[in-house]
Amino acid sequence: MTIHKEGHKTIAISVILFVLLNLISFYTLSYSLPWLTWSILVLTSVFLILIISFFRIPNRKLTERDDAIVAPADGKVVTIEEVNADEYFPDKRLQVSIFMSPLDVHVNRNPVSGEVVYSKYHNGKYLVAWHPKSSTENERHTVVYRTSGKELLVKQIAGAVAKRIINYLQPGQQVIQAGEMGFIKFGSRVDLLMPINVKVNVKIGDKVKGGVTVIAFWQ
Repeated sequence: MTIHKEGHKTIAISVILFVLLNLISFYTLSYSLPWLTWSILVLTSVFLILIISFFRIPNRKLTERDDAIVAPADGKVVTIEEVNADEYFPDKRLQVSIFMSPLDVHVNRNPVSGEVVYSKYHNGKYLVAWHPKSSTENERHTVVYRTSGKELLVKQIAGAVAKRIINYLQPGQQVIQAGEMGFIKFGSRVDLLMPINVKVNVKIGDKVKGGVTVIAFWQ
């Protein structure tokens, strides 16, 4: 396991706060209230571990298949439905939505290899990530991939807590399947809009792993 570069600053600040808070607690409370000193140590240790864990990149065998569309994020499948595309596409698409809790790995990955043909950031609200309108009203970043003449769209969507979307892709860029697309901090959602005729390989409630789980197969 490694730590993502987006977490270096946050972790450094957290470590400094951890040390300062516990030094103050030790020198001011350890004699009069030792139980409180230990409680602060335990609570701040748990918090620091959670912060470090949030930015983890676990070692995984990533999926590379030309006939497959892999999960762009870790999390739970919360939506599988046909929708009228609100951006880029003029027609209906099959949407699969993945909810990412703060405990999930938050690296976002390319679902396919190919060319980035569209990449656009949208300012917006911070509704809870599972809200039906979060896909169209929240802060988000949209990327469209083209592979073998087929196109699919990925939306990184901010939530009530996640208020920083990071995306590394630019139009014209060639990418590889399961390579890093970006990062979203502290709980969020990722939507995948695919052609209607794909063969879906997951169901609502499934836990998926970014870059590993096959969401659908091209037809």
